[in-house]
Amino acid sequence: MTGRATSMRDVARVAGVSLQTVSRVANGEPNVVDAKRERVLAAMNELDYRHNSAARAMRRGAYRAVGVIYHSLHSVGTHRSLEEISERAIGLGYGTTIMPLGAASDRAASGAFTRLREMAVDAVIVIFPSPFGVEQSLELPTAVPVVVLGPPQGRGSSSVDFDQLSGAQQVMEHLLGLGHPTVHHIAGPAESFASESRVQTWRTLLEAAGRRIPTLYRGDWSAASGYEQTRRLLEHERPSALFMGNDQMALGAYRALREAGLRVPEDVSVVGFDDNDEAAMYAPPLSTVAQDWAVLGELALTTALAMTRGAEPSDSKVPQRFVERESTAAYRGH
Repeated sequence: MTGRATSMRDVARVAGVSLQTVSRVANGEPNVVDAKRERVLAAMNELDYRHNSAARAMRRGAYRAVGVIYHSLHSVGTHRSLEEISERAIGLGYGTTIMPLGAASDRAASGAFTRLREMAVDAVIVIFPSPFGVEQSLELPTAVPVVVLGPPQGRGSSSVDFDQLSGAQQVMEHLLGLGHPTVHHIAGPAESFASESRVQTWRTLLEAAGRRIPTLYRGDWSAASGYEQTRRLLEHERPSALFMGNDQMALGAYRALREAGLRVPEDVSVVGFDDNDEAAMYAPPLSTVAQDWAVLGELALTTALAMTRGAEPSDSKVPQRFVERESTAAYRGH
């Protein structure tokens, strides 16, 4: 293919498909048989396929645009990450091209990557979608620098994430240090990497301390799920310390405890996670773990831009900080 830019016709010939099929894959359309889609994507990567203008711009580094792929804006983390990345990019003279995933699948992700390449971006940041699952890795392209907000994916990509283990460890050390005989955990969804990291730390530290490991309950990050799962827990036993998956779920726990005639923190200590804007205004103000989204977004962007200048892939962790407020107290017995 030397001497001229790769064309759709070249991709079609190598993949053994029609031009129409190549066009559908390039535009991320769903009506392509998986086997053909995989052949087309493999041919695109092999030939480093782009439109002629995109190829010239990439060689000059002239896009000055970063693509961002995400699955859902329902989580505080995704929403705030998008805000920070976009604002930081504008400050550096870069635009952002936002690409939502219609479904949590490698097929949808591959289509999003392809569309971003066609739209001419220098790098791609993936806000790692929980629905891909804890055991499942995301198929990443190699023709453009990729930074994942989430656990390391390897294959030439970088990752930026909060140090979830340290945040959960600070929560557990605080509650056990207050003398609570054990800590009940109402976690986020099982498919969330962040949630599973916290569950693992909760369980490991209780085992190390020789404490009873209570039944694990799960919500979906919403206040309503925190309320319902706390009610379920209270049907079976009365906890002295609750470690909630996030601050919204802690808000729901507050209501369930109040309806059961239990006081925070006199009867039950409660800790959240995230330190959202309202946590300090809860009644009582919520002890939680602060996550600096500004630092995370800035680090993701600077890592992506460094990779466009030839920097090696890297995996970075942003520390978390326990914030003690008035929702926790020393164990007083039942």
